[in-house]
Amino acid sequence: MGTRAVRRPVARKRVWIAVGAVVVGGAGIMTATAFAPDDGGSSAGKPAAQKPVSSAVQALQLSGRDGKLTLPQRSTEQFGLVGVTWTSPKAKLDADIEVRTHRVSTGAWSDWHSVEAADDDIPDAGAEPNARGGSAPLYVGVSDGVQARVTSKSGATGIPAGLRLDLVGDAPQKKTSVNVAMAPAAYAVDADPTDSPTPDPTDTSASPTPSDSPSPSPSDVSPPPSVSPTPSATSASPTPSKSASTSPSPTSTRPTAPKSTVVKPTIVTRAGWGADEKIREAGDPAYSDKINAVFVHHTDTAATYDCKDSASIVRWVYTYHVKSNGWRDVGYNFLVDKCGTIFEGRYGGMDLPIIGAHTGGFNTRSTGIAVLGSFPDDKGNATSISTSMLGSVAAVAAWKLGMYGVNPNPSTKTATLVAGSGGSSNFTVGKTYTFFPISGHRDGYATACPGINLYNKLPTIRAYAAGPVAAPTLTVSPTYTKGASTVTWTTATPTAVIKGFEVLVDGKTVASVSRSTRSAPITVAAGKHAVQIRATHINGKTSISAAASVTGDTTKPTYTTPLDVRLRGGTLTSTSIPVAMTWKAADNASLKSVAATAPHAATFGPTVTSWGTTAKPATAVTYTLKATDSAGNYLTTSVSRTAVITQETSATRSGTWAAKKSTSYLGGASYSSGTKNAALTWTFTGRSVAWVVSRASTSGQAYVYVDGVKVSTVDLKSSTTLYRQAIWTKTWSTAAKHTVKIVVVGTSGRPTVTTDGIAYVK
Repeated sequence: MGTRAVRRPVARKRVWIAVGAVVVGGAGIMTATAFAPDDGGSSAGKPAAQKPVSSAVQALQLSGRDGKLTLPQRSTEQFGLVGVTWTSPKAKLDADIEVRTHRVSTGAWSDWHSVEAADDDIPDAGAEPNARGGSAPLYVGVSDGVQARVTSKSGATGIPAGLRLDLVGDAPQKKTSVNVAMAPAAYAVDADPTDSPTPDPTDTSASPTPSDSPSPSPSDVSPPPSVSPTPSATSASPTPSKSASTSPSPTSTRPTAPKSTVVKPTIVTRAGWGADEKIREAGDPAYSDKINAVFVHHTDTAATYDCKDSASIVRWVYTYHVKSNGWRDVGYNFLVDKCGTIFEGRYGGMDLPIIGAHTGGFNTRSTGIAVLGSFPDDKGNATSISTSMLGSVAAVAAWKLGMYGVNPNPSTKTATLVAGSGGSSNFTVGKTYTFFPISGHRDGYATACPGINLYNKLPTIRAYAAGPVAAPTLTVSPTYTKGASTVTWTTATPTAVIKGFEVLVDGKTVASVSRSTRSAPITVAAGKHAVQIRATHINGKTSISAAASVTGDTTKPTYTTPLDVRLRGGTLTSTSIPVAMTWKAADNASLKSVAATAPHAATFGPTVTSWGTTAKPATAVTYTLKATDSAGNYLTTSVSRTAVITQETSATRSGTWAAKKSTSYLGGASYSSGTKNAALTWTFTGRSVAWVVSRASTSGQAYVYVDGVKVSTVDLKSSTTLYRQAIWTKTWSTAAKHTVKIVVVGTSGRPTVTTDGIAYVK
């Protein structure tokens, strides 16, 4: 192991005593966490250094006999994590441990929760000389009361000497009121180091930093792996090599930090989460020569947690490992919360091969990453697994493995580790075993950790760590633009393993943005362009999206058929004549719409070429259109037209015509004739004309002549009676003098034709 650093003595400050309880703590002030960029990864997610936050361990004695120990309900100082410890790390607790706590948030007692009797996250044998035996710590949420029961499976022999219940939380700042309905309240006395009633003479449960290291609950074991775990599609159970190998000797001399081929992720430093460096062993830890594998762990939780409280949980895990377990430091190299925030673990240099205390027998040449939460296959206290969480585990694993050229996602197990002492009995000390470079704790120790739900995500973590980034899916808006547009994209790959993105236009990089960015502005020249997104993984691998099209366009639309106004079929009144606006618009790129803005407003699609409206008789009216293309360029056009009604009395008559009177007729009168070849002739100057008639089931037919030429035979018959109907129209491109003549056909059985005159547009 090399020369060991000397543990700093820890001064005991105060002792909080309830019946059978000892609380040793140091003063500390909780400060808010602010995030600032670090030297790798994005600028978010790294708290600025804060003052160390002191923690306290309340050591409570249980009483009983014949292997059944209990702790009655009682009030305590606030805590957030519980565990059971005993004097000798070699002794085993063969018992069921259950606790319930009085939650501060609810003011009620929780359900009973199991505590894992054996802490599977352990150092190698002899690596922590001051160690105590201990259960896995359980995060229970901030509480101010506790009740516990320990039931041995083998009578009194199943209870090791020096058994106590440890409660870890922030050090109390002042005495708070307690619920008198609970057992005796704690009180404070000054104490010197020899006053501690703890049965462990080496216990230094003083002034710990908050730490929350939940460990697998019974519901998180599905069931516990046997000595030789059964391989599965996601299993990475180690394969022994044919010959034994000598385990590399650790050193306490700080090595030179290797350069990784992978970008360093954003990591909250020990100062960032408020580590009290006075409680850990002074000096540097032991180092191995390299890192071959990463083991993924979980902590255990009996309560859900908010990510804003993650730093407190990390401190409590640290405190439990140091002050309750008696280790030199927190056992994990890194911790990750459910939101994906990465926390520095064991002191000594994040970029160095620090030997941790997480996978007994395989701590050398490995890195331990603990995810805060429980991940059993049931839905009890299972912590949700987010893409951000998996991405952050992958990012820190890839960074560490990248320092030593290790592929994080090989098709077979390639990482070799030599089994040391202190591991599971199914591993032979000194023999070399192979693992996947990113494995679960259960692959190197007989445990359910990291829980089946998280364990089944290891292939996903390996894929994220190896890259490349899943090809982005992008959209461009607008797709037609005068120059400016915005590209947005998504990718299934978590941000933590992305180095950054590039925006490409026609294959050339026009913008480079951070890994958390998912949109960027672009400017394009006239014409059609291809836009793509290139994503770069933290290991340098790239992927590229399919192309999206964007067209630059600064040209206004045109009118290939000029705007005009003509008469149309319909009903006339003394104040309204049916007319139609006609046009044809076009654009060099994409015509979006045409809108009438005067005399009435309406919007049409790009293929519409006419619109029916009305005109006030004998009044000059301005008609205006606005054609707009998809880029926003537009062109307006206007014409002024006057529509006129010329009644039947203005016509030149031939044959017999009878005048009719009715308010249904224009001007209150009309002409009617059933005489064959009876005719009416109008002369006018205009560009569009309509013949206006009355219609009924007895109406006959008429010939229509324009400028002396027969152009149509019009049948006025209608199943319903209609008045003032524009039944026939004719339009010219320009205004000119014209004649319209109608001649009665004399249709058999219904010869009569009734007319109100004509309407025309000047």
